[in-house]
Amino acid sequence: MRFKIIIFLLTLTVACAPQLTTLNQKEPYVANGFAYIYNVSDFNNKIIKGKMNNEILQISHQNLKTGTFLKISNPKNKKSLILKNIKRIRYPDFYKILITGAVAKELKLDANLPIIEIIEIKKNKSFIAKEAKTYNEEKKISSKAPVESIQISNISKEKKGKNKKKTDLIYILLGSFYSLDTANFLKQRISKDVPEFNIKKLIIKKKNNKETLVISGPYNSINSVKNDYILLKTFGFEELDLYLNE
Repeated sequence: MRFKIIIFLLTLTVACAPQLTTLNQKEPYVANGFAYIYNVSDFNNKIIKGKMNNEILQISHQNLKTGTFLKISNPKNKKSLILKNIKRIRYPDFYKILITGAVAKELKLDANLPIIEIIEIKKNKSFIAKEAKTYNEEKKISSKAPVESIQISNISKEKKGKNKKKTDLIYILLGSFYSLDTANFLKQRISKDVPEFNIKKLIIKKKNNKETLVISGPYNSINSVKNDYILLKTFGFEELDLYLNE
C-alpha cells in the first residue's frame, strides 16, 4: 500500500488531474484489490477508455508504463500469470487493474469478487533473463516460473471447523504504523475530516510490537466496500489495498 503520510497527516492536499499519472517508484509496484474484468459494453458506454480482446490473455494498468511485466495472482487458489502491460487504458480508479475474461478464467477468479494480488517484475530479474521465455501479451506465461510471491494478509483470526463454508469478508488496509498514537491520530482525523464515513468501521489492530494496523471493515461485496473506498481516497490516500480474510 502506498500513500503520502505527510500529506494526509499535515496538509491533506488532494491533487486531481484528468490525465493518466505514471508511477515512478524505485521499488516494484505491489497492490492488492479488485480486478476490472473487461467487457465490450463498458467500452461502448465509455466506462473503459480502450479496447481489449476478451478471448486472449491481456492486462492493462493505467498508471504503469506499457511493457511492464506484472505477476497477477488469485490469493484464494494461488494460481498466477506473468503478463505484460499491453497499454494504458483508463478504467474506474477503485480497481487495481483491467484484465480480459481469458485472464479471469485462467486464474479461476470469482466474477462477483475478483480480488487479486499484483507484483511488478523488474526486467533485470534473473528469471526473465535465464528461465522465462519472452511471450507476447496474448500468450500464457507459466505460473511455475521462479518468481517472488506475495502473500495476502490474514486480517481475521482463523476459525475452527474446516467443513464450514466461510463467507468472504473484505477489509481496507489504511496504514501500518509503529506508533499506536499515530494510528489513533489517523482515526481521529478521518472522523473529523470525512464525516460521511462511519467511524465505527475503523479497527486499530496491534499486529506485533513494531506494527499497528488501521483497517476498515468488514464488507461482504464490491458495492459495499466501494463507497467507503472512494470516501477514504478523498482524505488523501494515493492507493489503498483490499484484503480478504482467508
